[in-house]
Amino acid sequence: MNFFKNLFLFLLLFSVKSFLFAQNHPDDIVGFYLNEDPFSKALSQVYIYNAGDGTYEAIVVWVREEERKQYEGLVFMTGLTFNVTENEWQNGAMIYPGKKGKFKAFMRLEKDGRLRVRGYWGVSMFGKTVYWEREKETRNENVKP
Repeated sequence: MNFFKNLFLFLLLFSVKSFLFAQNHPDDIVGFYLNEDPFSKALSQVYIYNAGDGTYEAIVVWVREEERKQYEGLVFMTGLTFNVTENEWQNGAMIYPGKKGKFKAFMRLEKDGRLRVRGYWGVSMFGKTVYWEREKETRNENVKP
């Protein structure tokens, strides 16, 4: 009898935890995001999409500054995979226009709908976190993933 009581309590607590800390679905990340460059403060819109092989990629769709228009259409992030246990997209590789080399990246959807993006070189401690705001539609019909 005590076993069943403990089992019931465990299942009840597990259900409450699952409800309070809802898991994302891998495709929840797909969509348009407005972001501000953490270094130059330039605005751009990116689109994250399912690459079809279980990974996610991001492409620059629109940039506000005329001198940065050459980056529209650039796939700058690849290899993101959804980690169910951590409830985040990990193992991404990112290039930063104007900088040499690749950076590592991971992302997490926040409760307020923003996308938390962490880019780093080597160890996560040596990086930068930015927040991207989800947008409903493209700002540039000419760029398609």
